[in-house]
Amino acid sequence: MADDTKRNGEFWALALDRAQLGLWDWNLATGDCYYSPTWWKMLGYAEGELDTSDLWLKLTHPDDCERALASGDRHIAGDTESIETELRLKHKDGRWVWVLDRGGIVERDAEGKPLRLMGVQTDITRQKEAEAALEQVNVRLRLALAASGTGIWHYDIGTNKSYWDPRTREIFGMVSDTDEVTADLWHTYLHPDDKEATERAHLPPPGSKSVTATQYRIVRRDGSVRHVESLVRLIAVAGSAGQILGTVRDITDETKRAEELAYAAHHDALTGLWNRSAFDRLLAENIGAADRLPLAVFYVDLDYFKALNDYAGHAAGDIALKSVAGGIRASLPPSAHAARLGGDEFALLVPNCSDACAERLARAVLAAVRDADLGSAVSSRRLAASIGIAFVRDPRTTVTDALACADDACYAAKAGGRDRFAVFSAETASGAGGLNAARLAADLVDAMEDSRLKLFGQEIHRLGRPWQDSRHVEVLARLEARNGKLILPGEFMPVAERFGLAARLDRWIIRTALSRHGRAMLSGAVSLGFNLSAQTLSDPQLWDFVDAAIAENGAPPSAIGFEITETAAVTNFDAAEEFVRRARLRHCRVSLDDFGAGMSSFEYLRRFPIDAIKIDGSFVQHIADSRFDREIVSAIAGIARSMGCAVVAEKVEGKSALEILVGMGVGYGQGYFLHRPEPLEAIVARAAAEKPQARVGVAK
Repeated sequence: MADDTKRNGEFWALALDRAQLGLWDWNLATGDCYYSPTWWKMLGYAEGELDTSDLWLKLTHPDDCERALASGDRHIAGDTESIETELRLKHKDGRWVWVLDRGGIVERDAEGKPLRLMGVQTDITRQKEAEAALEQVNVRLRLALAASGTGIWHYDIGTNKSYWDPRTREIFGMVSDTDEVTADLWHTYLHPDDKEATERAHLPPPGSKSVTATQYRIVRRDGSVRHVESLVRLIAVAGSAGQILGTVRDITDETKRAEELAYAAHHDALTGLWNRSAFDRLLAENIGAADRLPLAVFYVDLDYFKALNDYAGHAAGDIALKSVAGGIRASLPPSAHAARLGGDEFALLVPNCSDACAERLARAVLAAVRDADLGSAVSSRRLAASIGIAFVRDPRTTVTDALACADDACYAAKAGGRDRFAVFSAETASGAGGLNAARLAADLVDAMEDSRLKLFGQEIHRLGRPWQDSRHVEVLARLEARNGKLILPGEFMPVAERFGLAARLDRWIIRTALSRHGRAMLSGAVSLGFNLSAQTLSDPQLWDFVDAAIAENGAPPSAIGFEITETAAVTNFDAAEEFVRRARLRHCRVSLDDFGAGMSSFEYLRRFPIDAIKIDGSFVQHIADSRFDREIVSAIAGIARSMGCAVVAEKVEGKSALEILVGMGVGYGQGYFLHRPEPLEAIVARAAAEKPQARVGVAK
């Protein structure tokens, strides 16, 4: 051991210097206070550089003076065993140095009155800065937890105690003023179906450093069920069994939204039945399961639905569709599935279905459709259905073939008089539907890739004037079969719509026409009009596609026209209205096609700010011989002119028809008499070779 005689003043001065302690020695009787060299050094001063009278008080931060004085006064009064306080002292360079001041009475008089106090001050600036930085982190953490709605809890394994912060208690619906809760309380909240798995997830194995994420349900004391998510980790604590630290967050609303999105992705928004994509998946799964065969596939097509829409409007149609869907659902066994394929078409699949079972279900569905509620506004009309049934007995059957067979049988039911069902038979399958339709749909897809889909055009003439005065062309398509035969739209368009290809086909036609003839359109040589299907009208990405095609090919929007039919508008009235609005914003022209064919035509004319109407050809082709048709066309033309709409007559056949239409003030026409459809390339080339005589588009 060191020699005690060597512990002189130099020894203690060295000890203070090595420990970086500033010593102070206060004589209460004289008021003098001694400060060690290390104290002066700590504050950046030379020893004795400042007057020592009340020096520490002069250097103390104003916010700390009262606290420092109170600490000394309490000790001198005998209330505390020592002086201990934290305060800031002014450094010579102007910054504040945090010090820990510790000391006490070292000398008293005969009566016990304090005469002398000594103490040391330690520079704790780095510690205080670290504490401040940590507090900033904690503030941000608390803010993040509050914003995310996350609660914090921990369980001490050794003491078997649990602690929940206020947010955790709030999530569980618990009212308490303290964080500590009984260890088994959490278990009593767990949903019975989730209890075992959740408890297992909350017990990390010894030594584990990973975070376990788990979602489960709790049942609050009021009976409400909440979905929560927890992150759990084992925290090792020296000298103890450790702690389980976790977070908890209420995800009930998120779970509900996810369930709603998942439901919407697989269900029809109007009827709640499966949608087309979900039904295709279910059908494929059932066909592939041998224990579910034979499988019956039903194709249900409502009869007279368009007439109902014409008579009572699309709102009544929606009521009818929902009622039909409810009736179909009630007719089926629990193992069956029903879907709305679109418009007024439905499909059903029934596993393990015999011929007798299928017949019984078909009759029940027919009865449900007849009894459908059409709403209080409709009392004199009823719906019916045509049902086609196909049996799947071979697990190698494709979804397309199964539906095509049922669809073919549905055609047979319609041909047989409607309001009935028919069973598919390969021997009696119609040539226009069924498997032929499926193969035609597949060929249509191929034709868009291998240049067998041809663009044709039908000139729209200003009646009594040369075509060069209008230069407007309705774009048509022809499908070239593999044997070279041209197939007309009347044959392949219904197939495209049935198999969900109509929107893809419309996009192909628009993109191809603009890419080939955008330059001619920009020069004013020609304007092009495109027919749009109901599927295209309902496409929320349609205008993004059209805008991109216009930007890419340079065709001016004013040289582009779109034609929508009443049938397409009925299928999705709101989408049609939005389409017309956005077309007008871009200065594209919009025509209402097949005008007059339905009872709602004038309602659409009132609702849609269109540029032109095309009178349905059924009123035009016999106009020379039918007074009724002449009256209808004259009335339509007069109304359209009063609203500032151009009028186009379809199927203008013969000179007499042309003269009658001109006399009625019908401005434009199309038909074999004026010009037959021909390849679009030829029409545009001819127009480009001639100097434009008029502004592009159908003028009002």
